[in-house]
Amino acid sequence: MRRPFDIDQLIERADNMKKADVKILSKWPVIFLAPYFIFYLMFFIFPTIYSFVISLTDWDSIAGEANRSFVGFVNYVRLFTSDNLFIKSLGNTFLFMIIYIPILILGGLILANMLYKLKKTSRLFQTINVLPYITTPVAIGVIFSFLFDWSTGIVNHVLIQMGLLETGINWLGGENTARLVVILLIVWKNMGYYLLIYLAGMSSIPEDISEAAVVDGATKIQVFWNITVPYLKPITIFLVLTSIISGFQLFDEPYLLFSSINSSVGGPGRACLTSMMYFFDQTFRSSTKLGYGAAVSYGIFTVVLIVSMIVSKLVNKKEEA
Repeated sequence: MRRPFDIDQLIERADNMKKADVKILSKWPVIFLAPYFIFYLMFFIFPTIYSFVISLTDWDSIAGEANRSFVGFVNYVRLFTSDNLFIKSLGNTFLFMIIYIPILILGGLILANMLYKLKKTSRLFQTINVLPYITTPVAIGVIFSFLFDWSTGIVNHVLIQMGLLETGINWLGGENTARLVVILLIVWKNMGYYLLIYLAGMSSIPEDISEAAVVDGATKIQVFWNITVPYLKPITIFLVLTSIISGFQLFDEPYLLFSSINSSVGGPGRACLTSMMYFFDQTFRSSTKLGYGAAVSYGIFTVVLIVSMIVSKLVNKKEEA
């Protein structure tokens, strides 16, 4: 005998099948995202936590892990109270940033404004300016060490030929001149990056506004300061914050610059010793205290966090005002 047709039963079966399909489909996102989170936990979260644990110990890599002892926050107290080299490395880093960040911001903004007018030939100039940024730090360190060499450097030779100097200057042997070379190196290398970022921002500025300002009698300088600069303010804030963060990571160029002439870490009188160079020196070169080296890295992180928060609050207050 044929069973009667039950529409409610069919609807219930269809709902059960949909629920089963949803359960199956909900597993796939987890499966595809699992490798990312596994690697993130393995290579970021775990090393971060483990390095902080190491910073609370007195661990000498030569003595071995068996001789590691827990000392608490002794490394941090020593770092911020009695480690003069760490304080000096922070002072050098701040000095570099105070000088080269305004130069890069203003230089990149002015160059971008000049190249933005050259629609056809701007690609060539952009490529020329970006080439130093994509050059490897090893090559940059070697190039500048040859350029500013005391006896055979091209810079001294050109200045003597022009009659500006009688004898060559030991650029990498004096504290102030060594700092000047490092600042020139950073500016030369990174100017192209700031130029590209500002060029990308200028492409989003409506041309009708600047054209209307010119019709009303505004000069090019007035258009630049009253229209271009305010429109690029978010980009400027972004560049300032990222420059501060990258400034505390400054290591490759000054380290290679002075290591190529067999100088001490940080150049003459430690005048170019940055915070990351000090971390490397304490952990892997002149010292093998892994616990203290880890404390130096977290000390740098704390300083970067505080400075970034202060700058962001100052920027937010100005925007609210």
